[in-house]
Amino acid sequence: MNIRIVKTDLILLLAATIWGFAFVAQRAGMEHLGPFTYNALRFALGSICLIPFVLKKSPYDPPVESGRFASISHHLIKGGLAAGLILFAGAACQQVGLVYTTAGKAGFITGLYVIFVPIVGIFLKHRTGVATWIGAAIGTTGLFLLSMTETLKLAPGDGIVLVGSFIWAFHVLVIGRYSKEVDPVKLAFVQFVICASLSLICALIFETVTVEAIKAAAIPILYGGIMSAGVAFTLQVVGQRGSPAAHAAIILSLEAVFAGIGGWWILGETLSSRGILGCALMLAGMLVSGLKRTPENADSIQPAL
Repeated sequence: MNIRIVKTDLILLLAATIWGFAFVAQRAGMEHLGPFTYNALRFALGSICLIPFVLKKSPYDPPVESGRFASISHHLIKGGLAAGLILFAGAACQQVGLVYTTAGKAGFITGLYVIFVPIVGIFLKHRTGVATWIGAAIGTTGLFLLSMTETLKLAPGDGIVLVGSFIWAFHVLVIGRYSKEVDPVKLAFVQFVICASLSLICALIFETVTVEAIKAAAIPILYGGIMSAGVAFTLQVVGQRGSPAAHAAIILSLEAVFAGIGGWWILGETLSSRGILGCALMLAGMLVSGLKRTPENADSIQPAL
């Protein structure tokens, strides 16, 4: 077996593991902080972690004398603004939803972005294969079993996370569009700064922020900022350099599994047999959807942060 392929897969698997357990940190953070306060601190810390990479010379950076520097800067600002606004909306839905649902369920529902991406891409004239529709059908069935109550109503927290998952699909497409024109780490830095700023504004308006609460949520904040945003994003960039995007997407979608494991192991969350079957079907849908993804759509797959 090729050692380089194994190494790349392990890097991507580690990124998926970190992202999966991030749902546990986010859920724990809600015990002390409001969702906007947590997101503000998390993404501010994540942007700080990326500063060394932002300052480093990148192959995406053209010589200033080439006359293209202004154009690249324009794309970076435009792409970072768009990605940051969408990231703010998606992260807000995810964080608010976690107040009313478990980390494990939120992880699986968020993972549906892998299916939503090519579906949303239809409106952008991307090709969508049969496998995507099969995966979407399987995933939707799993979502029904996992989230629907006996009265056939979507549980409130699950519904909010589902809206966030749909928003993540737009975020993936925006990242895929602009990461081809600017340095992806710098793009991540800009979007983190914008998301943190918008979250802070909302926190100051709608929530009460205290130093004591921040101290109490220090560990979840550190994990969400350093590990989830800083370390895992870097691992994902490194891993995808040596792995086909469709293959990488399948490995990264395993974050949903680790979210379920983390919720059970650390938070003591449990699922009924019906919920476990729903999770299994959702995971199957994600994998089926990614197996036959067309190259142009596969290139835009990025995990939800």
